[in-house]
Amino acid sequence: MTMANILVLIGTESGNAQMVADAVRDPLEGAGHGVTVSDKATHADEFSGHDTLLVICATHGSGDIPSNILPLYETLAREKPDLSPWRYGVIALGDMTYQDTFCGGGKQMDALLGQLGANKIGDRLEVDASTQPLPDEEAVGWVKEWVKLV
Repeated sequence: MTMANILVLIGTESGNAQMVADAVRDPLEGAGHGVTVSDKATHADEFSGHDTLLVICATHGSGDIPSNILPLYETLAREKPDLSPWRYGVIALGDMTYQDTFCGGGKQMDALLGQLGANKIGDRLEVDASTQPLPDEEAVGWVKEWVKLV
């Protein structure tokens, strides 16, 4: 089985997505995959050397993309690179009390990657902060199943 080189892209305002990234790193590496975590990616060129992307994206404001990953989102939307060589998964963090914008940041990243031709692996995980105060626990369970598809 070919092991993947996974680039974990973090979109966070309060640190929850970083906490999730730290938690899922062990199960990914434990399955034999290479893992790089970035909270500063701004361009598709930074995907080079990786074949799989895992976006862990919180939501803030009115369904907005966190400020640290917004430059990447805007660059991808503007330049529209062909992302068909990459596979990806999404862990979206949100709060169901904001029903209309629940997990908006992760949903927007998911939609954009799909529009640019990246191949989605599995279903997006949507973590509700109002019922799951520790998003890393739910994410670790999800990633243990997701990694089987990688």
